[in-house]
Amino acid sequence: MSSEKVTDTAVTDTPEEGYERGLGSRQVQMIAIGGAIGVGLFLSAGANIAKAGPSLIVMYALAGVIVFFIMRALGELLLYRPVSGSFAEYSREFLGPFFGYFTGWTYWLMWVVTGMAELTAAAIYVQFWFPAVPRWVTALVFLVILFGVNLISVKVFGELEFWFSMVKVTALIGMIVIGLGVLTFGFSSAGDTAAVSNLWAFDGFFPKGVGSSLMTLQGVMFAYLAVELVGVTAGESENPEKTLPKAINTLPWRIALFYVGALTVILCVVKWTEFTAGASPFVVAFAKIGIPAGAGIVNFVVLTAALSSCNSGMYSTGRMLRNLADSGEAPAVFRKLSASKAPAFGITVSVLFMGIGVILNYVVPEKAFGYVTSVATAAGIWTWLMILISHVRYRRAVAAGRLPASSFPAPGGSAFSWVAIVFLLFVTGLIAYDADSRVCLYVMAGWAAALGVGWAVLKSRNPQVTDRREPEFEKVG
Repeated sequence: MSSEKVTDTAVTDTPEEGYERGLGSRQVQMIAIGGAIGVGLFLSAGANIAKAGPSLIVMYALAGVIVFFIMRALGELLLYRPVSGSFAEYSREFLGPFFGYFTGWTYWLMWVVTGMAELTAAAIYVQFWFPAVPRWVTALVFLVILFGVNLISVKVFGELEFWFSMVKVTALIGMIVIGLGVLTFGFSSAGDTAAVSNLWAFDGFFPKGVGSSLMTLQGVMFAYLAVELVGVTAGESENPEKTLPKAINTLPWRIALFYVGALTVILCVVKWTEFTAGASPFVVAFAKIGIPAGAGIVNFVVLTAALSSCNSGMYSTGRMLRNLADSGEAPAVFRKLSASKAPAFGITVSVLFMGIGVILNYVVPEKAFGYVTSVATAAGIWTWLMILISHVRYRRAVAAGRLPASSFPAPGGSAFSWVAIVFLLFVTGLIAYDADSRVCLYVMAGWAAALGVGWAVLKSRNPQVTDRREPEFEKVG
C-alpha cells in the first residue's frame, strides 16, 4: 500500500466490472433478508432442538450478535471499496495474494456444498407429498431449473430471489402471529398444552446441559451462512452506498424476529421433546396445531427456502470464479460474460459440482445433508475470519492515514471484530471436539493441501500472480 496520506472519504464505487447493475434496492433488501432465512432454520433446527431443548434460543441469539459484528465489519469494507467478490478482494488487499486466492476458492466451495445441502433438503420436502419419488430425481430437476434461471440475467435472478424471500418472510411472520394466537386465545388442538412454561417445564431450559447446548453452535452457524451474500451483490447493485448499509443495519431485527422470535413461539406452542432430526420444526408445529393443510403450506414455504439458497449459491459461485480469473488465480475462461452479462461458464462449472449432491442423494440419502452442511460450515467460518481480519488490518491502515475512512464505520472500531474472531475459533474447537462433524476439518485440510499445490503451480507459470495490486477507486457524486 502507498504510504501517502489519503483524505478522500467519498470512495463508494469501483471501475466498471462488466456486470449489469441490475439489482435494485428492494431486491438487495430481500436478498439480505433471504440470506438470513434458509434451510439451517427450517430443517436443521429440528435436530438442534432435540440436542439442546429451549436453550437453542440463546444459542441463536448469541450467534446472531456475532454475525452482526461480522456484517458491520464487512459493511465498513464494502463502503470503502464495493466490489463483486468482495471477501477475496479484501483478503488479497490486506493479507496478501495467497489469502485472496484461498478465500475466493473456499467461498466457492462453501456455496457449492451449500447448494448440495439445499438440493438435499428440497428433495426431502418434496417427499412430504410424493414419498415414492427418489430424492436424487427431485434434486436433479431443481438443479436444472435454477441453472436456467441464473443463465438468463441478474435481473431475473434478483426477481426470483425477491419472491422466494417474500414467501419466506410472509410465512414466518404468519407462523409467529398464529403461534401467538394459540398461546393467547388457546384455539386449535395445541391450545390446551401451549404455554410459555413449555420453555422450562420439561427438564429445564437447558435439559441436556450447557455443554450440549454449546455443541449446537456449529449447526447454528450453518443457519447463518449466506448473510454475507450482500457483499457479493456489491458489483451489481444500482446504488451500493445506500442499499448495502440499509441491508446490514436491518440484520439485528431480522435475527430477533425470524430466528429468536420464531423459535421461541414454536417452543412455547409445542414442547421441545416432540421435535426430531430430519423434520422441520415448523411443519411439526403446524401439524400439531391442526390447521387444515397447514403442514403442507409450511412444507411449501420451507421448499422455497431451500430453492432460494441454492439459487443464491449459483449466483455467487459464478461471480467468485470470475473474480479469481480476473486476478489470474483461475482459468481465464471464467472471465467471460454471456450476452446477458452473466458469468455463464463459471455458473455451469459450479452447477456440475453441485451435481455431486445429486449423486450423494442416490448413494447415501440419509447422511447426505449432514456431510455437506459440516463442510459448508467450516468453509463459511474461514470466510468470516478473513472478513474480520481484513477489517482489523483496514482499521490500522486508516488510523495510519494510508487509506480513506469508510462512510459506514463499524461501531467500536475493530474491537468487536476481535470478539467475533475469538468466537469463531471457539466454534472451530467445538467442531474438532465432535466426532460426527470433525470429518469436515479433514476435508478442509485436504482442500487446503490441494489449493497449496494449485498456488505453487500458479507461481511457477505466472510469478506476477504473487504481486500485491493497488486497489482502484472511482469517486461517485
